[in-house]
Amino acid sequence: MLDFTIETELMKEGYTAVCGVDEAGRGPLCGPVFAAACILPHDYHPEELNDSKKLTPKKRERLFDEIREHALAYCIASASVEEIDEMNILEADLLAMRRAIDGLSVKADFALIDGNIARDFQIPARAVIGGDALSPSIAAASILAKVARDRECIELDRLYPQYGIAKHKGYGTKVHMDALRTYGPSPIHRKQFIRFLNKDENAENTK
Repeated sequence: MLDFTIETELMKEGYTAVCGVDEAGRGPLCGPVFAAACILPHDYHPEELNDSKKLTPKKRERLFDEIREHALAYCIASASVEEIDEMNILEADLLAMRRAIDGLSVKADFALIDGNIARDFQIPARAVIGGDALSPSIAAASILAKVARDRECIELDRLYPQYGIAKHKGYGTKVHMDALRTYGPSPIHRKQFIRFLNKDENAENTK
């Protein structure tokens, strides 16, 4: 079970509101990238809390509601497909994280960021590699971001059913790639991520 070791150490240094931050949707070919920030009470210890990727969809959904009920503060934010295309996925990812932190109803004074990059935040921040398996705050943010993005994918599937987004969540599966080649890209596809279509077209033109 995860514990609040990292958060407790920071509070001993004088920080009073440590938030965990994580993202979802960095790798898919379409849709926004989501991020969540979450401040948890240190007496909150759900046994199933873990990296969202290690949980079943049913458990994620249940924990999503439970986390929102118990969190001292949380915020889910996103960066659009247009922003991803304009600034690249890493910068859009960081933008979504900053928006999530800024949107907290309780102002955080330190951020634990899942991954290996923590820069350009308004408050002190630390990157924690594998943080969603170490810090309950990051794990909670991971679940919030993942469930929110999965729900967005279901909505996108209703708008563009030909791509099967509800099933593969926008990742580059064979079904998704074949649909892109058949129907072409939609407005929700990330131009930087579907350059293979141009390569396919160039290859066809050289035949």
